Amino acid sequence: MGGAKNCPETPRQRMIGMMYLVLTAMLALNVSTDILNGFTLVDNSLHSSITASDTRNAKLYRDFQAANADNPEKTQEWFDKAKEVHLRADSLYNYLQNFKDQLAIMADGRGRFEKLKAEGLDPTMHIQGNSNLDVTGTYALVQGHGLELKDIVAYYRDYASELVESDPALRHAIQTALATERGYNAHDNDSCDWEIAVFDGMPVGASVTILTKMQNDVRTTEGQVIQYLMDRTDAGDLRVNKLNAYVMANSDVVMRGGKYHAQILLAAVDSTQRPEYYVEGARLNDQGVYEVPATSLGLKKYTGWISFMNPATGLMDKLPFSGEYTVTEPAVIISNEELDIMYRGYDNKFSVSVPGVSSEKIKVTANGGQVKKQGERWIIVPGDNSKEITVNVSAELDGKMQNLPPKKYRVRKLPDPSPFFNSREKDYASGEISSSALTHNTGIVTVSYGTDGILNLPFTVTSFTLFVNGQYIDTKGNKFTREQLDKLGKLRSGSFVMIENIRALGPNGKEFRVPSSLAFKLN
Repeated sequence: MGGAKNCPETPRQRMIGMMYLVLTAMLALNVSTDILNGFTLVDNSLHSSITASDTRNAKLYRDFQAANADNPEKTQEWFDKAKEVHLRADSLYNYLQNFKDQLAIMADGRGRFEKLKAEGLDPTMHIQGNSNLDVTGTYALVQGHGLELKDIVAYYRDYASELVESDPALRHAIQTALATERGYNAHDNDSCDWEIAVFDGMPVGASVTILTKMQNDVRTTEGQVIQYLMDRTDAGDLRVNKLNAYVMANSDVVMRGGKYHAQILLAAVDSTQRPEYYVEGARLNDQGVYEVPATSLGLKKYTGWISFMNPATGLMDKLPFSGEYTVTEPAVIISNEELDIMYRGYDNKFSVSVPGVSSEKIKVTANGGQVKKQGERWIIVPGDNSKEITVNVSAELDGKMQNLPPKKYRVRKLPDPSPFFNSREKDYASGEISSSALTHNTGIVTVSYGTDGILNLPFTVTSFTLFVNGQYIDTKGNKFTREQLDKLGKLRSGSFVMIENIRALGPNGKEFRVPSSLAFKLN
């Protein structure tokens, strides 16, 4: 039962072929249709597996959300990807469920389907015509839904595989579980397209079981990818397993005439207790704030302890700590008003000041970039190949230009923006959308960092590809063509639409491909 040499079968395809051969042999022997109940048993088992996956995935999302709330700076990027995985998995899972629903309706009639739904039952688990050999072929092959399913499964598989590209074993497992290569059709005894190998000549009961297995593969893949993303954040190091004393200072360097300010902290302290803080034998206030005037130059050191109730012994314990700071003469202050690093293709705005010196007496240069003054600010534009920029500042002090300590900045490319579909002044990301919103003549495809983005930069969409009804249509500009609007207007509720291969002009005037895509389901 092997496929063509240039088209090896996947384990799932071999399983499907074996099920088909066994079923065909039994039907040829005129065995009772009760044999088909075996598929029902397998289907029920798969539903139990899906329930377990849903429970496990829900816990993963809760843990991920909690880790993100504790440390969004570290986990936000990966948490956003996890939410996108969940959205796409739900879309594919729901499409498979609708596929099964349509088979049940065609096999038993809409009346029985609606009656079972009203009774709180899943009609696809109670199909009377599960031995029907015509329904699956009609819906999947004649009406073309099998090919549509193949494209959607492949899209989800490729997306998930790309996310885990640094784990070859997991990537291979995902590609194997969701394979859509040509397969082997036992009915015709030859290799064929995936949708024919899966659905041609299949009884309804077997087809529903196969689709349930695909749903299980979708949930399993979702969980594997989410776990992978969590591991990438090192979220586990957020857990506390011991008590430590910390000194949190505003700065380790203080200008003469200023003040040294530090917060003394007890990590993982019980909120029902109130620790006592001591520095050099003197007790601080209940907030643990240590503040002393900076009156002389040089390195200053201090020690202290935190006294707290040990919950294990019921006795008072002490945790020692130490700190130090340096008092210096006034020096240059360089702050990036918008970013922690510099970006290529962007006017990085800087505020440069020296205490007691007016901006007219300050000069700024940069190794690896161009500098120009704009009002009270300096604009620094990194070179196209710069990986690091050193900002040099000199100021007129006591009538002489003096060089002040330089500061280095890493240079990175601008982060990738996200695509949106704007209709009636509302931005839609991937998810559900109404037909009227999707086909509204003011709808456009946009690219930005979103309303909560750090930067607000101009991006202009120049082209994109629309996937609808199994067809890819390329588009110039940022709006649907009349042909595309006509096709979209004919879609029914539950249909899927994707906008991908989006290209746009960045703030530097160069065209680039937006990595993310948009996926919508009509509600």
